Amino acid sequence: MKFLAQINIMPLKALLDPQGKAVMNSAQKTGFDYISNVRIGKHIDVELEADSKDSAASRIDEMCKKILTNPIIESYDFNIYEI
Repeated sequence: MKFLAQINIMPLKALLDPQGKAVMNSAQKTGFDYISNVRIGKHIDVELEADSKDSAASRIDEMCKKILTNPIIESYDFNIYEI
């Protein structure tokens, strides 16, 4: 079966996010004064073949841990959809 994994990677909440801070400051200076926090991460779509949704989730989890994220500074979550 074919699956689509939608992965979201974000900096850990305990860490500073300089990119998010820069966007927040720019937003506030240009009239978006109701903005109080911006955090910037990554979104990755991966198509894969697997025997089941659980198998696909296991493979994506392993991929996130081994090559897509740095667990010292990032967290991740993902959703799996059959396509």
